[in-house]
Amino acid sequence: MKSALLQLNVTDDPAKNLPVTIGMLRDAVAQGAKFVLTPEVTNCVSTSRRHQQDVLQHEGEDQTLAALRVEAADAGIWLLIGSLGLKTDDPDGRFANRSFLIAPDGSVAARYDKIHMFDVQINETETYRESEGYRPGTQAVVADTAFARIGMSVCYDVRFPKLYQALANAGARIITVPAAFSPVTGAAHWHALLRARAIETGCFVIAPGQTGTHASASRKTRDTYGHSLVVSPWGEVILDAGEAPGVYNFDLNMEEGEAARRRVPSLSNAREFRPPDPVDQ
Repeated sequence: MKSALLQLNVTDDPAKNLPVTIGMLRDAVAQGAKFVLTPEVTNCVSTSRRHQQDVLQHEGEDQTLAALRVEAADAGIWLLIGSLGLKTDDPDGRFANRSFLIAPDGSVAARYDKIHMFDVQINETETYRESEGYRPGTQAVVADTAFARIGMSVCYDVRFPKLYQALANAGARIITVPAAFSPVTGAAHWHALLRARAIETGCFVIAPGQTGTHASASRKTRDTYGHSLVVSPWGEVILDAGEAPGVYNFDLNMEEGEAARRRVPSLSNAREFRPPDPVDQ
């Protein structure tokens, strides 16, 4: 099946980002894609919680979601909106980092709120505390399409293999990992993590990413790694988009996943076990 991912370099202004995303989406459709995927925070990349409070919307009012649902319906395609930053009604005011699977009629087929928050200190100058602005989700999600069951995840989730095993055990044959990965951790871990998740589960892993330096109304910008990947169920990198924004096409052959699982049936071979005994100190 002809598919495409969009590698984006969005700003912190959702209104400016949307026409660019729509233009790329239409290009992907014109090239024959029936399944299109966008990265994490497709609507807004920002390091300022105050700015996010000004520009983000609740799901029902979000213009990016509304417009992309119309585009999917007009084109009759499946669309994975990697994620959107959205306001919630939580008392602490934190946002949701929410991924959407849009059906060919424009309806929302599935929603997934990112479970694992990126709370890390990369080095002395690069620190992230995603949980300060975003509240974590609590529910793993799979969704059925006309071509495969899809397991949904977002970015930092990729470091937690139990999530992916749960998605595969629930019947996922494609796993999506939209991201806005740090260049430092991306160079060190991105390819290895995504290939491992594909090999462990026997699933296609599709990871559309943000890329480059993201323009910001504030002085502090953010950089992301790019290198959107598509990995086969055998662990082969089918597509590496490098660092340039654009539309990247690929084909999905779902029989590859079935063949990989027959060759190495690790999911069915898995056994329960007791954890190690405590070590006396």
